[in-house]
Amino acid sequence: MPTNPSIQEKIDIEDIKDGVVVLKDKSLRAVLIASSINFKFKSQAEQDALTYAFGGFLNSLDFPIQIVVSSRKFNLVNYLSLLEGKKKEQENELLRIHLSEYIDFIKGLTELTNIITESFYIVIPFAPIETKKAGAMEKINVLLGWQENKLEEEQKTFDELKTQLWQRINYVISGLEGMNIRAVPLNSDELIELYYKMYNPEAREKPPNLLKL
Repeated sequence: MPTNPSIQEKIDIEDIKDGVVVLKDKSLRAVLIASSINFKFKSQAEQDALTYAFGGFLNSLDFPIQIVVSSRKFNLVNYLSLLEGKKKEQENELLRIHLSEYIDFIKGLTELTNIITESFYIVIPFAPIETKKAGAMEKINVLLGWQENKLEEEQKTFDELKTQLWQRINYVISGLEGMNIRAVPLNSDELIELYYKMYNPEAREKPPNLLKL
């Protein structure tokens, strides 16, 4: 009897380690989170300079990048719970009243409008060079057991690819700094949480035990 594929089978991610996303085709992805610029508040000359600089930055790249804007409703449940706890602990009656009024204000604000937060991400890829076919000498080494352990080889390949990926990361960070945009790579835990919430948009909690996707 056929079964529906699990969500893990539909996701193209094989592993997340050392701040790198490893896809099922063995290609790598790094994700940077970037600061933003209040472009509309800049003067016309400043806007023109930023547009020119950004165009020059994109034209200087010899590899593709993906720019992702993530908009999410700001979750104030935990913040409100924290305030309620502080109110119960407060012995000063006046401060307790102020806290109660502030909590009511925050609740009313969230009922009137959706508070949206935007995060800006840059995805940088790196794909392994197509593996060449094993030559006669390599096949003999395999038969004689002289070839390195498979896991050691995979780790060596990953480390080499990661080094080249990081060269791209540093180039992008440097290019964005010229426009006063600060970008930093997400670490493994941050990547797991990001992808978990992308595939579970209603989730408020962090992924349980930071399990692999």
